[in-house]
Amino acid sequence: MPDHQCTCVTLATFWTYDYISSLHEEWTFLLQSRWTKLKALYIVARYIPFFFIATDLYMIFTPNENPDKCRMLINIYSCLGVISLTCSECFFILRTYALWNKNRIVLVAMLSTLSAIIVSFIGIWFTAVATSDVINSTIPGTVGCYRSSSSVYFFVSFLLLFVLAVVLVFLTLIPIIQSWQIGKGRLHSILVRHNMFYYACSLFLSAVNVLTPVLFSYVFINFFERFQALILAILATRMHLDLWRNNWHADGSDALECISVSDSLPADPTV
Repeated sequence: MPDHQCTCVTLATFWTYDYISSLHEEWTFLLQSRWTKLKALYIVARYIPFFFIATDLYMIFTPNENPDKCRMLINIYSCLGVISLTCSECFFILRTYALWNKNRIVLVAMLSTLSAIIVSFIGIWFTAVATSDVINSTIPGTVGCYRSSSSVYFFVSFLLLFVLAVVLVFLTLIPIIQSWQIGKGRLHSILVRHNMFYYACSLFLSAVNVLTPVLFSYVFINFFERFQALILAILATRMHLDLWRNNWHADGSDALECISVSDSLPADPTV
């Protein structure tokens, strides 16, 4: 099996294992939690990667000698990856919004920054796809298609994600420093710990994807691109389940002490 197919199967196996291992907790959350906008975001963030992986597997393993069809599949795969990354970032923008005591100016600033970066990311990424080489595998019985070039555009795309992570790290650190000596409760501590770990992973993986085109072949480039989208989706959904579980068991706590992401959205009677 070629290297690019091995990496694809490895990531698919990893994602499947994660889903199965958290299945009971996930369905408990889906059945017992109330329907909110954030729950809808969770469902999208959790299940878009299945379509992302399925498209990737189809693209890699299905015989296809039509370059135009290959490019179309790469575009679909890229769209799913962008949706997954956007949903993951939205979770932590809302968490940072909660740390800022629902400051709408901060929320608007973060969403504006996210929108600008995602729009730029999409434009740069699809320009890179349009100008990159789309090739077909020559191994008998495993004819698939994939992107082989390492355009500078891909480098810039992940540099934008790195900048977004840096901005969100600073916005998380400011309220932490301001309330350093004020006890905020266990859920606040969990929220802060989750945010910082997620941003550390986002910074590291974005940096890896910035450097990989310079140092490695397209096989590693494609692997780390997929890995970043999947690992951030896993972190975002796992951490949301963990926060919900801790909030669920905090029945005896003061309501003001329980910082729940499900309450970080503006009040809406339709939620």
